[in-house]
Amino acid sequence: MRRSRWYVTAACWLTLVSAATADGPAPATKSPEGVFLVKPYLQIGRSKAVDTLQLLWHADDVDASWSVEHRTKGQGGEAWRKADVDGGRRVAVTGVDPHRVYRAALAGLEPGVAFEYRVRRGETAVFAAEGMARKTAAQPYRFVALGDVGAGTPEQKPLGYQAYLARPDLVVIPGDMVYEHGTIAEYREKFWPAYNADQASPTGGVPLLRSSLFVAAPGNHDTDARDLDKFPDGLAYYLFWDQPLNGPLAKEGTAFVPALTATAANRRPFASAAGDAYPRMTNFSFDYGNAHWTVVDSNPYVDWTDDALKTWVERDLASAKDATWRFVAFHHPGFNSAREHLEQQQMRALAPILEAGKVDVVFSGHVHNYQRSFPMRFKPDKDGKGTLLVGKDSRTPRGRVINGPWTLDKSFDGRTNTTPDGVIYVVTGAGGQKLYNPEQQAQRDTWQGFTDKFFSTVHSLTVADVDGSTLTVRQVTADGKELDRFVITKPDSPVRSAAGGGR
Repeated sequence: MRRSRWYVTAACWLTLVSAATADGPAPATKSPEGVFLVKPYLQIGRSKAVDTLQLLWHADDVDASWSVEHRTKGQGGEAWRKADVDGGRRVAVTGVDPHRVYRAALAGLEPGVAFEYRVRRGETAVFAAEGMARKTAAQPYRFVALGDVGAGTPEQKPLGYQAYLARPDLVVIPGDMVYEHGTIAEYREKFWPAYNADQASPTGGVPLLRSSLFVAAPGNHDTDARDLDKFPDGLAYYLFWDQPLNGPLAKEGTAFVPALTATAANRRPFASAAGDAYPRMTNFSFDYGNAHWTVVDSNPYVDWTDDALKTWVERDLASAKDATWRFVAFHHPGFNSAREHLEQQQMRALAPILEAGKVDVVFSGHVHNYQRSFPMRFKPDKDGKGTLLVGKDSRTPRGRVINGPWTLDKSFDGRTNTTPDGVIYVVTGAGGQKLYNPEQQAQRDTWQGFTDKFFSTVHSLTVADVDGSTLTVRQVTADGKELDRFVITKPDSPVRSAAGGGR
């Protein structure tokens, strides 16, 4: 079931446009110039409550009176509910004009129901839009997954437009939000214009962030450049995303995260702007609908042979006993057939834990193409320690080669047999950056034995529909062509869908 959605910004009067076209909602009007550096966008935040989302926006470093209100869509007689707005976290790093990142808690939303919200500066209404509250376990929903997006290539925005047309409830980016160094400047050039534009256009960007919930796992281009003296506006991931802080406690110099290179003059403003998001907001989990998501940092600087890290993943998955679906997102695929990054197999160390935790699908990026494994089980040699690879400095980790036997369920075809035996690994890294190994698509003998599908000649994204105990996953190109489709079904879950279709 497709639902219409309003994307609107306004200067003084909140005129919400209800007309929709066959291609999507009506285009939005513009906010007054100079009000926002980055217009409002939705985040999952840190609350477990299904009725709460976070709204973020960026503005100049000046004192201003901001307020936010929201109400259920279509309830014109309903009173607007005021949201709690913080005073703005100041970002004042070298090379970027000081600015503030504001947050408002949209609480008391009706789960699974569209809502309107508006932002005021002083007494002037400067922005309005519509979003969708988080779905409950009884409601169908749609999510989109695409990695390696913020490259500023000609292919990026058309694919974002296709994501917009899908009208997802949730968008998951398994790493590499921006290229090349995860800086504030790169977000401003390559990310916000593509996914938080005022109007929808295949070449001009889409108003998706302001109305659909985005969640991101850190990739190497997001958090690997750890020299704040060289990139003082780097590690913007910790400044601009608001995600759960329920992962393992992390300290610099441990298996979780390496130390920063930074003088006190560069460390202090970064630490002040990042707050408690650094460095913890790289491993976390959340529930959406009837699914549990585990998001982890797969960068080579993380030692995934560490017992504390593995124990956290094991316990997190075990805590999802009421979830019908268990999904995992991280950047570096453990099971990849492309020649590019073939040696970065460090995430294979988690395979036995993911299998024991009854994970259904793992979504990764990093490799700029689309791949799908057979349902599989893997037993890593040497307890997953494998062979550590280091860089030219003979010190910096760049991956692990982890060998071991795998067992494949080749009877699963996702059409007539829809009950897989094992974990399905999806690489969805064709979100905009230059494609890897296009020559391999037609060279099946170059694929690893665990690979079932391999598309490397066209950019694409993953569109998944969850309806109770049925999951339908499609891989779609920028022009809407379907490359792959598979269905997974389970015995009826305790909570059955109460609605008829996700869109």
